[in-house]
Amino acid sequence: MAGPLKRVLMRSASSAMRHAKAREWHYGPGFDPQKAAAQHERLTQLVAASGAEIEWLTDADDGLADSVFTHDPSLMTDHGAVILSMGKALRRPEPGLHEAAYTSMGIPILGRIEHPGQVEGGDCVWVDAGTLAIGRGVRTNQDGIQQLANLLSPKGIQVFGFDLPLWHGEEACLHLMSVISPLADDLALVYSPLLPAAFYQMLRARGIKLVEGDADEFMASNGLSLNVLPTAPHQVIAVAGFPKTAAAMEAAGCTVSTFEADALCIACEGGPTCLTRPVLRQ
Repeated sequence: MAGPLKRVLMRSASSAMRHAKAREWHYGPGFDPQKAAAQHERLTQLVAASGAEIEWLTDADDGLADSVFTHDPSLMTDHGAVILSMGKALRRPEPGLHEAAYTSMGIPILGRIEHPGQVEGGDCVWVDAGTLAIGRGVRTNQDGIQQLANLLSPKGIQVFGFDLPLWHGEEACLHLMSVISPLADDLALVYSPLLPAAFYQMLRARGIKLVEGDADEFMASNGLSLNVLPTAPHQVIAVAGFPKTAAAMEAAGCTVSTFEADALCIACEGGPTCLTRPVLRQ
């Protein structure tokens, strides 16, 4: 999950969020669609500067504001894409957008998670090429985890489900990736008080070094200080304004690029990882 990013699926905030109503989408008071679009454009520039090719989802005026968070409706594997099933009702049309995009890109579809199964990409963490950890919580259920295991086990991939806390409630979103961001194959940024204990033990057993994000910054940002996108090992993009967490990553050997994201990430509960669906890493 931290290999050099070569190809990534994104959606413009200027199209996805142009008519979004904050109350309907559970966005905070800082949400501003024009400002969010400008901040998303800055993220796009950072991603492109890393050398990644950006593939764009539709710019249709479809009202799917959360579709800007392209990490969640699909999962990429070495064997093709898995079309997921969203736990947030307003997002249920989004997997269809991803399937259409992959078809046009010539990427095979390995399978689909079918209702009543639910899996969101933000709950999926590749520990290594043969191990997928999935958070079981508000957005991802056991039925979905089992369906994904059924798809991946014939490929030699082990799937492990870990229970997540409710934290701020059903309307807020705590994904497994809310509490961990890979920085390199053997390094990850974490907020350990919310890590499932068994997942923590797995990471330690695999020799993955854990960098602790600053607790005050984690709380002040509703977890967005921890949501960082690796564009290559030890090269990450993060939301600006959380210097202690950035310093912890830098002390672990990382180079951190930041962008202002109060109207986009902080207000809308999704960081730079959420805003990207990596298609190819090398």
